[in-house]
Amino acid sequence: MAEHKMKPSKNRNLKVFVYDLPPKFNTDWLSNERCSNHLFASEVAIHRALLTSEVRTFDPYEADFFFVPVYISCNFSTVNGFPAIGHARSLIASAVQLISSEYLFWNRSRGSDHVFVASHDFGACFHTLEDVAIADGIPEILKNSIILQTFGVQYKHPCQEAENVVIPPYVSPESIRKTLKKAPVNGRRDIWAFFRGKMEVHPKNVSGRFYSKRVRTAIWRRFNSDRRFYLQRHRFAGYQSEIARSVFCLCPLGWAPWSPRLVESVALGCVPVIIADGIRLPFSSAVRWAEISVRVAEKDVGKLGEILEHVAATNLSAIQKKLWDPRTKRALLFNNQVQEGDATWQVVVALSERLATSSSFFTRLASNWFFFETPLGDTIFGQLDYT
Repeated sequence: MAEHKMKPSKNRNLKVFVYDLPPKFNTDWLSNERCSNHLFASEVAIHRALLTSEVRTFDPYEADFFFVPVYISCNFSTVNGFPAIGHARSLIASAVQLISSEYLFWNRSRGSDHVFVASHDFGACFHTLEDVAIADGIPEILKNSIILQTFGVQYKHPCQEAENVVIPPYVSPESIRKTLKKAPVNGRRDIWAFFRGKMEVHPKNVSGRFYSKRVRTAIWRRFNSDRRFYLQRHRFAGYQSEIARSVFCLCPLGWAPWSPRLVESVALGCVPVIIADGIRLPFSSAVRWAEISVRVAEKDVGKLGEILEHVAATNLSAIQKKLWDPRTKRALLFNNQVQEGDATWQVVVALSERLATSSSFFTRLASNWFFFETPLGDTIFGQLDYT
């Protein structure tokens, strides 16, 4: 398995400037401890890791990229519910207004070298329902920027029209470590196929939309009474221990195609069974998804039993050997400080690759040229003088 290393010729000179925004944009939200621990918390983890990273620069004039730390997904209205994101567009717009008025770098590139995190269901479209997200689209102010987002598909989609890097959802490394202490990744597995989560008997909800494109309902109806499958519809705080006991872990789509189960399954050594047509998975150059997972088309969920039986009888041991490589797990977990090969490391690698392949961007930085549009639509060009 290939492992990314920050080779001097490629990454040594990469510099990221982290904007020091007022706390209302980020750290104020940390008063709710869920902000830094829930599945959307990559926005917090990446910010924290960059603050102490070797790629951070305090000199914006030498920066290749500018990280804008705005925490969108921390507005929790209930104890167990998901965060509201109705404020996302105005909060982002306010942050951009601030940095564009106090610094020259946004206007210099029209935001093309600025990096944001959009870790919610449909990325920078900022809505939990796909049809509404598509209708709303990505805010114009972000369309030139780079979005680190959990959402990604292999086909054209309005919610990935901005340049983007697909990142994993956040799973606490500490929770993984605690689970593995009790049940090592390559230990005995007495559950053959596992899923715990929302599985609606009647998938059409009050909004008239079908949850999970009816996939989870089909799984429940077909395999609920199948003794090979351990399917649970209710929450359980210790569910990671169940993953660590399982051979196959079902990862069907929900409202969005991605799921934290992808990360938890890999980190705990359970073969992820990905049921989400066209999903684009995180860090595909570091994580060999085709070699460590099983893909099942949504239309074939009724055949899950025979598909998994075939895998178990043919190449399960080969899949598990690659899955249990520690580097695979490391690439999908965010740490408070960047560790070689971890998820924030992979983000930096992705940015480095963009820098290396974008000749126009590199030339613009080298020449210090800038341009921006006036309110009347005129484009003004100029060259920066730092003397």
